[in-house]
Amino acid sequence: MTAFFIVRAQVLDPMVEDAFDRWYGEEHLPDAVKAFGARRAWRGWSDTDQSVHYAFYEFDDVERARAITGSEALARLVADFDRAWGDKVRRSRDIVEAVQTLERG
Repeated sequence: MTAFFIVRAQVLDPMVEDAFDRWYGEEHLPDAVKAFGARRAWRGWSDTDQSVHYAFYEFDDVERARAITGSEALARLVADFDRAWGDKVRRSRDIVEAVQTLERG
């Protein structure tokens, strides 16, 4: 069953939101998809808290998503993120396994 590695980032400094958005879309997301071996990825901004950005990385199963947590790829991406954004962005990570899919129709 499909699984997702989810990153929630809260941009604490509104002055860097545009730069963060550009960097994440043009550099970080493509690098992460490749480094993680993710099937695909999505990202977006919360509609209820406009300082919150989410990134979703899709994997074939939960074991592949879990493998990210101790990987060198994640360590490298975290170091790059910290260098670029320091204390201007706070983030957390989660792994979610899809347990049901329902399509309209």
